[in-house]
Amino acid sequence: MNEILVLDDVLDAVIMIKRMLERQGHKVAVFTEEAEALDYLRLHPVAVAILDIRLKKMSGIDMLQEVKRISPATRVLMLTGYPTLETARQARELGAFDYCIKPIDKKDLEEKVARALAAAG
Repeated sequence: MNEILVLDDVLDAVIMIKRMLERQGHKVAVFTEEAEALDYLRLHPVAVAILDIRLKKMSGIDMLQEVKRISPATRVLMLTGYPTLETARQARELGAFDYCIKPIDKKDLEEKVARALAAAG
């Protein structure tokens, strides 16, 4: 079983993603607050982190940098309802593994998580 962290400022979004991924057999920790997610990450190594680009206190890009600083091996998938080439480029340059566009397509998310887990070893 692989541990996955999900951070989105919308509670319904994290609950939906948690349900999708738990059906695939993954252990999923969900958060709506950046500080709580980072505290969790410091204590629990996760294979994959799924981060929204728009958060409450930090940008998703800032959060990506923090996740990679704390846990360089964690594969990060970025979520956004507002895709731009600039954001995608910046996320990739900072180490994001992939990018998912909202509304989330279940099959797309499952495939990208599977690829991230395979890459994580």
